[in-house]
Amino acid sequence: MSETPAFLDSLRPAVPDIVVPRGVTPFYLPRRPVRGRLIRLGPLADALLTRHDNPPLVRRITGEALALAAGLASALKFQGSFSLQVKGDGALPMLLADCTDGGALRGYARINEDKFSDLLARETEPSAEQLMGHGYLAFTVDQGPDRDRHQGIVTIEGSRLADMALHYFRTSEQMSCFVHLACEETEAGWRAGGLILEKVAGEGGVDPALDAEAQEESWRTAVALAATLRDGELLDDALPPERLLYRLFHTEGAAVDRARALSYGCRCSRQRLSGILEGFTRDDLDHMTVEGDIVMTCEFCNFDFRFPREEIRGTEVGARN
Repeated sequence: MSETPAFLDSLRPAVPDIVVPRGVTPFYLPRRPVRGRLIRLGPLADALLTRHDNPPLVRRITGEALALAAGLASALKFQGSFSLQVKGDGALPMLLADCTDGGALRGYARINEDKFSDLLARETEPSAEQLMGHGYLAFTVDQGPDRDRHQGIVTIEGSRLADMALHYFRTSEQMSCFVHLACEETEAGWRAGGLILEKVAGEGGVDPALDAEAQEESWRTAVALAATLRDGELLDDALPPERLLYRLFHTEGAAVDRARALSYGCRCSRQRLSGILEGFTRDDLDHMTVEGDIVMTCEFCNFDFRFPREEIRGTEVGARN
């Protein structure tokens, strides 16, 4: 326990110091209406997923969510963050992943133990939709406290997380996309990755000789080639991004842009949590106290912060109004 008062103590617990320099590799097909991102979390996936003792089934979908959030956050043109949240009434009622413009990545899943056990008794390999139940998928772009957040929400539809994301792009953004996500435990530990393609407007770098029909054919060709991707290739640390993209799109001549790094991104601290506790009434704080301490657990890094009750002043009843 630090002797620094909680409201001044900005330290966070020790977390893995992991940076994947080439976590996201943007690319495009020259003179074709196609751009994409190849996401490979490498050892970062294992560091993030093993913070919680979740079943492999839950780790897989969490890893897919992390890869998807990392890929979509790489499109941010400003300081901020992108988050993906799936909330339902099933065995996995909450799935959250977020990534900053700088590549700081974090995520967690919340399990309803009773519903999870009941589901596994009926289904040996339940789909993501069966795990989540009825609910919604939300994508949120946060540009900081001085700007309004942009959020899009759609109902959960699709047996896999990738299908849910495609449903969002079709209905909320009216975009043509391809999404392949994968997460598995390998000999090197947990690995996660993704491939995202987007059909772009027929301008700026697209061959002017291609009419609308030809552009649509180019898009269909790119999707057909992307569909040949195997999970083993996507999760193979020894296969460089350029080599994998060449395997997939060599007939179209994929061009690689500057890669973006990903890192362990939990942003918890005693100072932040202390500020939250100070907003509670003293009676509320007394009810939270167990053996003289208030314990707050970071859902992302699964670390327990302990605050001696006497360090937290709180507010008078009605002061928050």
